[in-house]
Amino acid sequence: MFGPHLILEAYGCPTELLGDLTKVSEVLDEYPNQLEMTKIMPPYVFRYSGTVPDDWGVSGIVLIAESHISIHTFAEKGFVTLDIFSCKDFDVDAAIAFFQEKFKPERIEKQLLMRGREFPRSAPRAAQIVEHERLRLAAAN
Repeated sequence: MFGPHLILEAYGCPTELLGDLTKVSEVLDEYPNQLEMTKIMPPYVFRYSGTVPDDWGVSGIVLIAESHISIHTFAEKGFVTLDIFSCKDFDVDAAIAFFQEKFKPERIEKQLLMRGREFPRSAPRAAQIVEHERLRLAAAN
């Protein structure tokens, strides 16, 4: 397996937290250390406004050596999403607790995907996968 992908949706968060560019940037800046991961750039965070007046919010991402962490808020709607994708296992419960502490949601929904189930972690394993695929194709012909 390549790694876990946490998808979190949070409802009922205070508008002032979700509309705070500095808050989102600070959370993204702190997350890699919380998860014992390696930040490879500062967070990139910006405020946006949609075509619908109450669709404004803050979005941001921090790239980590292990992949990325992103946050998207809809401040007027009290809604925020979090994605943490990593090639390294991490404490999902701790990641959620950190998020809840920062954004104070009334309710959350989470999905945890295990990505790259056949991702070869080593050259010998990659060779096995390729050989298996060759044999499968040869048998099909």
